[in-house]
Amino acid sequence: MNRAAPEQKRTWTTGTAPGIFPLFGHGIAFYRRPLAFLNSLPAYGDLVEIRLGPQRAWMVCRPELAHEVLMDPHTFDKGGPLYDRLGRLMGDGLVTCRQPDHREKRRLLQPAFRPGRVPAYTDLVTAEAEAVARGWPAGQRVAVTEAMMSLTTRVISRVLLSDSLDAASAAAVRDCLTDVVRGLFVRTVVPIDALFRIPTPANRRYRRALDRLHALIDTVIAERRRGTDRDDVLGTLLAATRGAGAAPAVTDQEVHDHLITLLLTGAETLALTLAAAFALLARHPDAERRLHAELDSVLADGRLPGPDDLPRLVHTRCVVSETLRHSSPGWLFTRVTTKETELAGRRLPAGAAVLYSPYLLHHDPASFPDPERFDPGRWLPGRPTPEQRRAMMPFSAGSRKCLGDEFAMAEATLALATIAARRRLRHLPGHVERPPRPGITMGPRALVMICETRSPVPPTAAPRSAPEPGTAGDHVVDHA
Repeated sequence: MNRAAPEQKRTWTTGTAPGIFPLFGHGIAFYRRPLAFLNSLPAYGDLVEIRLGPQRAWMVCRPELAHEVLMDPHTFDKGGPLYDRLGRLMGDGLVTCRQPDHREKRRLLQPAFRPGRVPAYTDLVTAEAEAVARGWPAGQRVAVTEAMMSLTTRVISRVLLSDSLDAASAAAVRDCLTDVVRGLFVRTVVPIDALFRIPTPANRRYRRALDRLHALIDTVIAERRRGTDRDDVLGTLLAATRGAGAAPAVTDQEVHDHLITLLLTGAETLALTLAAAFALLARHPDAERRLHAELDSVLADGRLPGPDDLPRLVHTRCVVSETLRHSSPGWLFTRVTTKETELAGRRLPAGAAVLYSPYLLHHDPASFPDPERFDPGRWLPGRPTPEQRRAMMPFSAGSRKCLGDEFAMAEATLALATIAARRRLRHLPGHVERPPRPGITMGPRALVMICETRSPVPPTAAPRSAPEPGTAGDHVVDHA
């Protein structure tokens, strides 16, 4: 006789966040103190009702519920206030398209970002990162966020467009993306269109940046059509417009939408990750010393890192992973129910907005003890628990997981290694840490630091043998 007790279904709690303002809902609290507002929500339940303007929405506060949402994209499709706003920027690109169209779009773009393509991009990343480090004078203030945004914009534009963007155009794209990202957030938390038709300076700046960004991309596409084919993402997309391959031909508008999408997602989030990493390392000297020791050992001859070095840059990758946990740029996402469904025991109608926040999940003490502490050692091989792996989702999860997660991790690791091996960044005297300014992404948007030149220090003891390929950090953040 089987005496095993039947597995009990978990009981979830639901509630409503207090402090609803007429018309604005929780938008004011969300905009003024976004992280504090998020951290307050678990006290009211595992699934908490909030208001974005006059709209009802439900915030997921537990990683198990977030995975339930993300692993069922047919029920919880891309949509809600965030993607409604992003759709006006990105059109029907890979990030904003609805689930029925996603598979074909991803199949078209995936080859450019497969792990096997990473070695081909290594020299591009390290050359751009070395140029940044070389341009920083010792003892002087440097605009770290601006430099990282320039770096990542140049890298992603080269991957997408080869050399179709000159230096001035790449800088214009960078500036446009910065203004657009700032304007998108307030349009998400207070989704009242009439407010943004008022010709305020902020609204005019947002509209100018949006128009300029679209014009720049249209110009690049037109020039490429008059030129020769190139082996880059734009070349793949233009070939697809001619019906090359088994898939249906894509439209000219889809080409434009895909490029805007990949530029935005490939530049802004990675730039903020790198800026946050330097800011955190400057406040945590032990983590910085371990990073420098690894770089001095792996890159002992002062050379640039290559693809064969990636498995050996264990601590460097751990710094990137812990930065993504501690200060994830992608901090808030929305979904919309395609039919009436149940979540956490709550019946949700079709069209309900469901939100999840990687920041909230990454700072849950139940998953990550002492969550405010920056500790790259959490991600050393064998250290993270299954629960931590499940809670760690800076690149989302399921079939709508980030297309370029492997590329992003490799780019961040290589860029950090290249710059940190040559330069050390210190906070300005009297620096006071301030809450990050809210945007569609989150991070240090105007970080300025003091640059110091550093030289490799010969290791005093034989370094540990490098882990076998595939074990360095176990790709924790890539396959969460």
